[in-house]
Amino acid sequence: MRLIVASPRGFCAGVDRAIRCVERALDRFGPPVYVLNHIVHNAHVVEELRERGAVFIRSLEEVPPGSVLLFSAHGVGPDRWAQARERGLRVIDATCPLVEKVHNEARRFAEKGYEIILIGEAGHDETIGTMGWVEKDRVHLVQTPEDAERVTVTDPRRVAYITQTTLSVEDCARVIAVLKRRFPAIQGPPREDICYATTNRQTAVLSLAPEADLVLVVGDRESANSTRLRDIARSRGIHAELISDVSKLDPAWLEGVETVLVTSGASVPERLVDGLRAWFVGRYPGCVVEERVIREEDMEFRLPREIA
Repeated sequence: MRLIVASPRGFCAGVDRAIRCVERALDRFGPPVYVLNHIVHNAHVVEELRERGAVFIRSLEEVPPGSVLLFSAHGVGPDRWAQARERGLRVIDATCPLVEKVHNEARRFAEKGYEIILIGEAGHDETIGTMGWVEKDRVHLVQTPEDAERVTVTDPRRVAYITQTTLSVEDCARVIAVLKRRFPAIQGPPREDICYATTNRQTAVLSLAPEADLVLVVGDRESANSTRLRDIARSRGIHAELISDVSKLDPAWLEGVETVLVTSGASVPERLVDGLRAWFVGRYPGCVVEERVIREEDMEFRLPREIA
């Protein structure tokens, strides 16, 4: 058995910052610290923080007035900020700076009178937050080239697009191509919105998957960037599975397999990959483990001033 472990993988700078925000808030203010939605899309991370005293909620009405509240890495719309102020909550904003960049783009385009097309996943926390910064009748959500073919705008000369940060680079490019064909005057962000970590992890899978008989992506099904990694491998005709941890590995997948590629989504603790690696080494004596670095990452984001 040959095990290729892709790098980069695991925590991106935005996820690392969000988790540190919760930990620092617990240290400084003590439990309970309330978090709107899951701080990141990983059940293991959420459970560990819950054990330390974090309380994950879906509605601000669940938060007692005057409490400490964190907004997750996926960001929120201005309505959530208004509700938090009304309840006198002490807000710590753990929104990823790269998601905040997309919010700022949405506001700038809206202020200039543009109708906005958001390329993103319906129901995802990030898209919900981003759409909140634009009047409802001035923003349209599309996910596929077919959606882009159907979307209508009031004035094709005053339209712009922005994107969710965790999309498939290739899929997003296909949607943008349709929008540019249909709306030649469409404006876009100065720099692409898909974040560096998403791009790097997808590049690693694209580069290494052809060497593998099976691709295992460690990550939650709620994690958009994790599911994209699985789907990219499958789009190349390679057997790929998404598992939350080693306990979800089905040994039947390994029949006839000689080489396995392992990677993980941007919200996955490294210990979960270590557990998978240890399983292979224990099961297959002489298992060859190769760490393959495709791109180096050294990005780091500062904590909010309230807890810096």
